[in-house]
Amino acid sequence: MASFQSILVPFWFVRIEGRKKIRKNVIYVVVSNHQSLLDIPIAYRLFFHFKWVSKAEMFKIPFIGWSLSMQKHIKLKRGDKESVRTMLEDCRKNLAIKNSVFIFPEGTRLFDGSIKNFKDGAFILAKEMKLPILVIIISGTRNALPKYSFDFHGIHRIWVRVAEEIPYGAIAGMTVEEISSMVREKMIGNLKEIELYTNE
Repeated sequence: MASFQSILVPFWFVRIEGRKKIRKNVIYVVVSNHQSLLDIPIAYRLFFHFKWVSKAEMFKIPFIGWSLSMQKHIKLKRGDKESVRTMLEDCRKNLAIKNSVFIFPEGTRLFDGSIKNFKDGAFILAKEMKLPILVIIISGTRNALPKYSFDFHGIHRIWVRVAEEIPYGAIAGMTVEEISSMVREKMIGNLKEIELYTNE
């Protein structure tokens, strides 16, 4: 199990747990909870190839947005049905050419860090494309960089956990709603476990 390592800002410490669970040359639908803008740079420390699905506003942020555009990540306008259809089609195209896609199924962040109900897109893709789901749990980024803030200070511990993948065979007979509920409960359970440990 990896230890905390200082990155990005002094006194921010990041722990990556379970990176070896990510199988090489396997295409995943990756889903994660969403706490902060920091989730994006932190997730790159998993060191495997994927394309983000990110809200359109992110593409306008200096440096982060430029990187998203240059690397041809997938844009989504929240609340726009046509954009959702385009996003799903872009995901299908990327999955077909062996790019995993990384989705925050909550769609947005809550101030308290709790996990919202999920949108269906990631689970529709996993069913359609017959792909495994990789569940990532992120804790601590909300405190390090709160929503609507660029206040970089303080000592923070950030934890990224890779859960056991959910193979396609395990979801083949389930509805999209059942898959969504199962993954959300898995994510909530892991987040509670991490927070209990880090608060000790």
